[in-house]
Formats: sequence, C-alpha cells, structure tokens
Amino acid sequence: MKFDELDSKMRVYETVNDTVVLPGNYIVARIDGRGFTRLTKEVHDFEKPFDIRFRDYMVATVQHLMQTGFNVVYGYTESDEISLLFHISEAAFSRKHRKYNSILAGEASAKFSVLLGDVAAFDCRLSALPNKQLVTDYFRWRNEDAHRNSLNAHCYWQLRKDQHSAAEATKKIERMTTAEKNELLFSYQVNFNDLPSWQKRGIGFYWEMVDKEGFDPKREQPVMVKRRQLQITYELPMKETYNDFVNDIIEKSEAL
Repeated sequence: MKFDELDSKMRVYETVNDTVVLPGNYIVARIDGRGFTRLTKEVHDFEKPFDIRFRDYMVATVQHLMQTGFNVVYGYTESDEISLLFHISEAAFSRKHRKYNSILAGEASAKFSVLLGDVAAFDCRLSALPNKQLVTDYFRWRNEDAHRNSLNAHCYWQLRKDQHSAAEATKKIERMTTAEKNELLFSYQVNFNDLPSWQKRGIGFYWEMVDKEGFDPKREQPVMVKRRQLQITYELPMKETYNDFVNDIIEKSEAL
C-alpha cells in the first residue's frame, strides 16, 4: 500500500470525532493545574494560603500563553487556573477543540514546569459562548469564585495554624456564613478587606496600544510608532464594574 493511501486510511481515525467551535461564537479556554494540591502543598512547600513565587509562575505562564500564536484578547488567572478569551474572528486550526486543548495544555505545562524546575501538568477545556453577555458572565463567575476560594483558604489556614486538624478546619468552615468567616479572620487580627486584591479577585491581562520610539531608515531619524503591549493588572474591579471592564476589552479588540 502506497503511503498516500495508508495516510488517508489511518488519518480518518484521528479526525472522525473532531468538533469545532462554530463561527460567530467566542472561544474561552480554561486551563487548570492537574494535581496541584499535592504539588504545591506536599512536593513543594509554598507559603499558605498564597505564595508570591507561585503567583509569579502563573503570571509568567499566562504571558507565555498569550504570545504563542493565538489571538488572545484577555487572560485571567486565579489560584492554579487560567482563562483565555480569543478574538471573535480567531480561526487558527479551523477552531478545532482538540488542537486548542492539546496546544494550550502542553504550552502551559511546559512553561510552568521550566519555572518550577519540576514536572507540572495542566488540562484544558473550551467554552463556546454565543454572545458578549455570556463572555462577561463567564469571567464574572471566575472572579467571584476567586473571592469565595480566597476567603475559605484564609480561614482554613488560620485554623490550621491554630492547631486545628485538616478535617476540623474544613468542617468548621463548611457551617459558616460569609459574615461569620470574616468575623473568624478578624478574631485573628486579619481584615479580609485589607488583603491584596490579587488574592481575592485574581489577575487580569490585556493588550494596549502604546507609543514606542522607533527609527525611520529613510529619513534616518527617530519616530514615534504604535505598538501592542501586554498589560497586567493586579487590582481588578469588582461585580458589575468588572463586567464593564471585560466588555470594554472585547469591544476595543473588535474595533481594531
């Protein structure tokens, strides 16, 4: 059998179940650390509940993902997860799920592993969202999840430091309201409102056009040119203001 015939015969088994994100839908990828609870609490002794070094590894990983050939207009990270919003017209790899999932998980795993100096793995899933409202709702969801998880984590680790077992701390927090959790922290002289915003709301990444000095070889003189530069914000807005923030990024990206 000739190679071309063999290639056609076998390739169908790889592609028969291919699914794509239909045109006109926004693509959002969520990339999650696999087994990071053990990796960050047992294998590597990161500070609890939040560690600056781990945060910076996640920031560098998002920066890498936003510059790997895809047209990503917004990135977001909280804890060990990353969310990426692609431009509405992104058509790389014919918008195939398997290509985005495999490439993004692989790139994230490789970058984080290099930074950590150990093997770290991420998985990836895609959401196909048909309108801007659902896109802003998605990122609002992750923003609120960050806030809830941060409050729980600070409570949990305060109790652990106060000689509670893992089971005792978990059970105690499960029965508490948000107000009671804030009171618990306050009893340890911790005001949740005063904690760094990135711990409570995550970190955002977006592109902005900035002025850069270039050089005109014809006129042999410096000139000011516009260049796209990745911006990082550790102080994300909250609630409806955050929805407006994400929507503004989407509209600016589509106006270019």
